Amino acid sequence: MENKKEAVADLLSKEVNLSKEEILKLLEKPKYSNLGDLSFPCFVLASTYKKNPFMIAQEVAGHFTSPPEGFSKVQAIGGYVNFFLDGSSMAHDMLKKILSEKEKYGKSKNKRKIMVEFSQANTHKAFHVGHIRGTSLGECLSRIFEFSGNKVIRATYEGDTGMHVAKWLWCYTKFHPKEKIQKDESWIASIYVDAVKRLSADETLQPEVDEINRKLEEGKDKKLMALWKKTRKDSLDAFEVIYKELNTRFDKYYFESQVEKKGKELAKQLLAKRISLMSEGANIMDLKSHNLGVWILLRKDGTVLYSAKDLALAEEKFKKNDINESLVVLGAAQQLHSMQLSKTLELMGFKHSKDYKFITFSEVRLPTGKMSSRTGENILYSDFKKELMDHAAIEIKNRSPELSHKEIEKRALIISIGAMKYSMLKQDPNKNIIFEKEKALNFEGDSGPYLQYGYARASSILKKSKAHLTPSVKISDLNEHEIQLIKKMSEFPEIVSQAYNHMDSALIANYSFQLTQTFNEFYHACPVLTAEKNVKEKRLAMVEAFRIVIKSSLDLLGIEVMEEM
Repeated sequence: MENKKEAVADLLSKEVNLSKEEILKLLEKPKYSNLGDLSFPCFVLASTYKKNPFMIAQEVAGHFTSPPEGFSKVQAIGGYVNFFLDGSSMAHDMLKKILSEKEKYGKSKNKRKIMVEFSQANTHKAFHVGHIRGTSLGECLSRIFEFSGNKVIRATYEGDTGMHVAKWLWCYTKFHPKEKIQKDESWIASIYVDAVKRLSADETLQPEVDEINRKLEEGKDKKLMALWKKTRKDSLDAFEVIYKELNTRFDKYYFESQVEKKGKELAKQLLAKRISLMSEGANIMDLKSHNLGVWILLRKDGTVLYSAKDLALAEEKFKKNDINESLVVLGAAQQLHSMQLSKTLELMGFKHSKDYKFITFSEVRLPTGKMSSRTGENILYSDFKKELMDHAAIEIKNRSPELSHKEIEKRALIISIGAMKYSMLKQDPNKNIIFEKEKALNFEGDSGPYLQYGYARASSILKKSKAHLTPSVKISDLNEHEIQLIKKMSEFPEIVSQAYNHMDSALIANYSFQLTQTFNEFYHACPVLTAEKNVKEKRLAMVEAFRIVIKSSLDLLGIEVMEEM
C-alpha cells in the first residue's frame, strides 16, 4: 500500500498545487471499502482555487480519463478524490511480497537507539495486575521500536530500598522472625501487607520503621543488611519467573540502592546552586510557579526520596548507554511525578531533558465479586493467572478432551497470557480497564484467544493441504472476500508505522482483530481444501500470507501463537 500511496501522490502532484510530501500527509484510507482504497481531501485547496471542494474534486477526478496503472477507477465522492485499486494486480504483487519477505514484511529502518524502561516492580512487594499492564505495554512498544529498525535497550528500575523495604524488614523481624523466608511472590507480599495494616492501626510504631530505613541507607548494620540482601534476591528471582511467563526480558536492571548516593549528591548540588531550597528542614524543588507544586528531594532527617534518585537515574542512563531517547512507561498515578522530574531536569540544565519521555497508563479494575485480593488493595499476578488458567483449561478440555493434563496446562498458560495482554493493549493507555475474564477468554469475540485461534486455524489448513507454496503463484479472478483479505494484509506496514510514530499499542491490537475477522469471513465464504486446483493454490497462498502477517502482528503484542488450540 505504501508504494500505491507514493504513486497516487506522484499523480496528484501534477494536478494540484501541492508537493508530493504535502499530498502524502493528506492521503487517507476511506472508512468504508466501497468508497475506494485511498482518498485525497480537496478542502485544503478551497482557498487557493477559490472553489467549492466538491467542484475541485470533480475537476481533479476528471483528469483521469482512464485509470492509472494498478487502479481500476478514480472517482470524485463529495469533496474527495477516491482511488480504487485493481484487485488482481494489487493482490498478485502483495502476496508475492508477503510470501517472499515472510517475517521481514512490514519492517523499516529508523536506526535510533532507544531505552524503554518499564514494569518497575518493587522488591518486597506484590507483582500485581497493574504491573501486568505496564509490563505488557513496555514490551509491546519495545517490539514496535525494534520492528521499525531501532536498537532497543529494555530496562527496569526496581525499588529495592526505601520506606517500603524498611516496613517489610521491620514487620518480618518483629512479628514473623520464625517464619521460613520463601521465594514466593504471595508470601513476600503478605509480609508487606501485614506491615501496612499494623502501622495503620498504631501510628506510634512508625518511628521504629524510620530507624530501620535510616540504618538501611547507612548500610552498617550487618544483620539487617544480610536479611535485606537475602530477601531482595528472593523477590527478584520471583519476578524473573513472572517475566518469563509474560514473554519479556530486560537488558538493564537499575536499582534505587545504586543511585541513592548519587541522588543525595545531586540534591545537595541543586541546593548549592539555589535551584532547590530548604523548607521545614527538607530539601525541595519549589515548582509552584510551573503549576507543579512542591517536589521533595531529601527528607528533614537527610534520607533521600525517589525523586532525587530519579534525577540520578536519568543521568546514569544517558551517560552509560549512548542512547538517543529514554522512554519511561509508568502508571498514571505517577503523572505529576513525571512532570516534576522533567521540569527539574530542565531547570538543572540536563542536556537530554527533552529526550527523557514518559507514557502513562491507567488502572486495571475488576468487576465487583469477580476476584478477591489477599492484599486488600491489589490483585496478585499469581492469583490472577490461576483464575484465568482454570477458566481456559475448562474451555480447552471441552474442545479437546483427549489432551493430557500437562498439554492442557501448557496451552492454558499461553492462552491466559495472550488474553491478559490483548485485553490491556487494545485499550487507550489513558483509560481505565474493567477486566472481565469471560470476555477476555472468549474464543469467538474481540479477545486474545480469538486471534490465537485464527492463526491455529490457518496452520491447520496448511498442514492438511501438504502443499509447497511459492511466491510465484498466479492470482486472478478474485471475489470480494479474497480482495478484502489481501487489502487488509497490505495495511500492516502502515499500521506499524503509525503505532511507532504515536507509540500506540492499540493500533496493532485492533488491526490484529480486524485482520482475523477478515480471514474468518474469507474462511467461511471461500472453501480452500475442496476447491479446484488453481483456486486452491491461490487460496492456500492467501492462508499462508495471513499466517505470516498475523504472527508478526501478535508478536509485536508479545502474544505467543500455537499451531493447535
